[in-house]
Amino acid sequence: MSKIIVIANQKGGVGKTTTAINLAASLASAEKRVLLVDNDPQANATSGVGATAPDGKTIYEVLVGASDAASAIIPTQMPFLSVLPSHIDLVGAEVELIEAEHREHLLRAALQPVRDRFDFVVIDCPPSLGLLTLNALSAADSVLIPVQCEYFALEGLGQLFNTINMVKKNLNPNLDIEGVLLTMFDSRLRLSNQIVEEVRRYFGDKVFGTIVTRNIRLSEAPSFGKPILLYDAVCSGTRNYMDLAQEVMKNNRLYDALPARSAGM
Repeated sequence: MSKIIVIANQKGGVGKTTTAINLAASLASAEKRVLLVDNDPQANATSGVGATAPDGKTIYEVLVGASDAASAIIPTQMPFLSVLPSHIDLVGAEVELIEAEHREHLLRAALQPVRDRFDFVVIDCPPSLGLLTLNALSAADSVLIPVQCEYFALEGLGQLFNTINMVKKNLNPNLDIEGVLLTMFDSRLRLSNQIVEEVRRYFGDKVFGTIVTRNIRLSEAPSFGKPILLYDAVCSGTRNYMDLAQEVMKNNRLYDALPARSAGM
């Protein structure tokens, strides 16, 4: 049985897509079969792993019922990493699906036939709490929340947790918190250290030990269509996300024990 982890925070610029790409790639580097689901109309997770969505075979067509997930999944340059790509067309899905039956469960239903081909499914979300994010939360086993080490870091998290609790109550009672990930940490700034203390005081043992530091190589990698470990294997960004992957695997011992198999699909 695979583990589905959604990366969510309605605030923009907190490192959601960076985390989705690089957590997925780091898990794949450990020879875990990983599916990266790009559930954001900006399609940055798709381009960030060097993938190009074929015409008519994206998550948009999957959600509106014009395609199945199996035929839309494409390989990446990493042997154990596949992607369900996105496209700007997805921006219209929230309007088109407003009258759809079981509209909050469309992604869950779409992933069900393919999820066991993978050890981990990582879902990237748009910076909102709309229907696309609700679909991801309804499909997931857990949610990983990136929080940037900057002013207003905790702003809006109350609304996010209200949404998570609503999803647990009405749509997905098994949804858990995978963890809170501190991102964009700058050790030179007193504020960054204060935010770390505040977040750890607020969330306790739900905060990952790994902290993602500010790193220019991490910012450059998406423009080359590469996860950070393929762009610069020795930079701090690579070390950070490899450490995060190790934490995720340790926290999911059942999944860490799964035998690695080829992701050639």
